[in-house]
Amino acid sequence: MISVVIPAYNEEENIAEAAEAVSSVLSTCGEDFEIIFVDDGSRDLTWEKILSVSERPGSKIRGLRFSRNFGKEAAIRAGLDSSAGDAVAVIDCDLQHPPAKLSEMIEKWRQGADVVEGKKAFRGSEAKSYGFLAKVFNSMMSRATGFDMSGASDFMLLSRRAVEAVRLYGEDGSFFRALAQFVGFKAEAVEYEVSARERGRGKWTFKKLLVYAVKNIASFTDAPLYLSLFAGILSCLSAAVLLVLKIFGIPLGSFGGAAITLIFLAGLILISLGVIGFYLSRIYGEVKSRPKYIISCDTREGRQKSV
Repeated sequence: MISVVIPAYNEEENIAEAAEAVSSVLSTCGEDFEIIFVDDGSRDLTWEKILSVSERPGSKIRGLRFSRNFGKEAAIRAGLDSSAGDAVAVIDCDLQHPPAKLSEMIEKWRQGADVVEGKKAFRGSEAKSYGFLAKVFNSMMSRATGFDMSGASDFMLLSRRAVEAVRLYGEDGSFFRALAQFVGFKAEAVEYEVSARERGRGKWTFKKLLVYAVKNIASFTDAPLYLSLFAGILSCLSAAVLLVLKIFGIPLGSFGGAAITLIFLAGLILISLGVIGFYLSRIYGEVKSRPKYIISCDTREGRQKSV
């Protein structure tokens, strides 16, 4: 059986079309299937639309509703935890990930691939600024993980053993697209072009993208912590240069050298403290061990649970 997880946040205009498009592709793949919509605390009629498509005669659609907005990563994790398929795919509700590519992914899984990743060959009508930031982020993640993250996305298909391996990682704020590669196993790629969003508006703002990037980079590398060491080295070198200039009689003004040094050192100290503070906040979040998500409604079970 094939499971398809579709995270949804304020996507009332896209639920019916996404259900129809994904169902149409899966019905031709020769496997039984289920589609799991995860409503990430939407404030519109997303849940009502999910209920509507799940209640149709012969429907293979299941809906999960969060008690509040926990974020896309939590929605993906809830879908993985609730899936029953021998292979599990993740696709965006806005259909910018083309459902037709699921057939190609399933075929590669049948041929032995455990992880089939959708790679962006063309970013479509995305803003250039967004594309540039995504490129920088993917480059940094590639360095942090040791894997090629260029063109990476959440559009993936995982075998059951790959899903179970990803679920072993219980840290707060896990990063699905990186974890899927981090667990290993045989991986293949399918290239796709990002389709234009036909309905609704994108949910990612610059602020959300920045927080998302910093959080996920920190989850895979401790390199920024060493900025404190480099800051100290630079501070010592700056002080040495000023001292040499003073010894050779080069005028620096009555307070020029001291002011520059103090300002420079203060900036480095504040940056270093900020980096350390961020990692401490990550540790604090892990120690609390709060649930990654809380499901308030499940169309299959009709009960609340937290994970």
